[in-house]
Amino acid sequence: MSARGGVNGRAIAYRLLDDAGDPARTLAATRQLVEQDAVFAVVGPLGTEQSTATRDYLHQLRVPQLFVGSGAATFGADFARYPYTIGFQPSYRAEGWIYGRYLARARPGATVAVLLSDDALGNELLEGLRQGIARSRVRIVAVQAHEPGATDMQPQLAALQASGASVLALFSAPRASIQSYAVANRLGWRPFVVTNAAASAATVMTAASQRRTNTLVEGSISIAFLKDPLASRWRTDAGVRLYRSIMSRYAKGANASDLAHAYGMALAYETVRLLKAAGRTPTRAAVVEQLARLRDASNPFLLPGIEIETGPGERFPVEQALLQRWSRGGWTSFGGLWSHRSG
Repeated sequence: MSARGGVNGRAIAYRLLDDAGDPARTLAATRQLVEQDAVFAVVGPLGTEQSTATRDYLHQLRVPQLFVGSGAATFGADFARYPYTIGFQPSYRAEGWIYGRYLARARPGATVAVLLSDDALGNELLEGLRQGIARSRVRIVAVQAHEPGATDMQPQLAALQASGASVLALFSAPRASIQSYAVANRLGWRPFVVTNAAASAATVMTAASQRRTNTLVEGSISIAFLKDPLASRWRTDAGVRLYRSIMSRYAKGANASDLAHAYGMALAYETVRLLKAAGRTPTRAAVVEQLARLRDASNPFLLPGIEIETGPGERFPVEQALLQRWSRGGWTSFGGLWSHRSG
C-alpha cells in the first residue's frame, strides 16, 4: 500500500518484533514498540496468552490492539472493558458451534470423543460444540484434556477409544493433533475426525498423513474462511492472483502455499480499510470508533460470501465459514456458508 501512495497519502511503516511465543517477551517487545518506536497501533499480534499479557498495558495508553491472532472469545466479547482491542478470525466458540450443527444434521446419532488442550482454544471449542449439538441426538461421551505443550497423546487417545465414540474431535494445537492421528492409527481406531482450524494447515495434515502412512486423516473435516492458494478452484481467482503477485514482489523465498500468509494479507487489507475510514488525519480514537461499525464484503482473500461485520453489541469481525474435507492431499470445501450470528 505504501508503494501506491499510502493511506490517504500517508505511508505505513511496519515494525516487526519476535516474541518467540513467550508472553513475558511479548510485553517487553510491546513496550519497545510503544515507548521507543511510538507506533500508532499494534496490528495482528499472535496468540491468546501473548495478547492478553499486553492488553491492559495497551489499554492504559490507549494504543489500539487490532485484529488479534486468536479465536478466544474475550477479544470480541470484552469490548466494553477493552475498547481498543479486537480480534479477527472466527471465534473458537463459533467454530465449535459449526462442527456441532454439522454433526447434528449429517450424523444425527453420533457419539463424540473430544481431545482438547486445556486452554482457551480447547475449552472454547468444546463450549461451542456443546451449543451446536444442543437439542440434537448427538452426544459427547468422553472428554480428555492435556497440557498445551504436551506431545504424548497415548493415554488420552486410549481412554477416548474406550468410549466407543464414532467421532473424534481434535481441539488441540498442530503438534498434538499430528501426534493424535498417529496414536489413533496405531491403536486401530477409525472414527470420523473433526480437526480444528488452528491445526488444519495443509502442512499439518500432510505431516499427519505421512505418519506410518496414516489413512485416518482422509475424510477429516475442518472449517475455512480464507481462499487457499493451493486449491485448484482458486487458481484463476483475482484475489489469489493478487496474493501471488504480492508474495512474489515482497516475500521472495517465502512459501506462498502457506495459508498463514493469506491470513496476514486478509488482515492487512482490513487494516488499510480501517485506517482509511479513520480520516485523512487519523487518530487512535477515530480508529477505535470505527471498530463498532466494520462493514466489508470486498476482502479478496476471504471466501465468497464472508463479510467483515461488527455492531454496537458485538466485536467479532468474522463469524462465518465453510466446512472443508481433507481428500487426496488437499482440502475441498462443501455445503453452504455457516454463520454463527444466525445461530
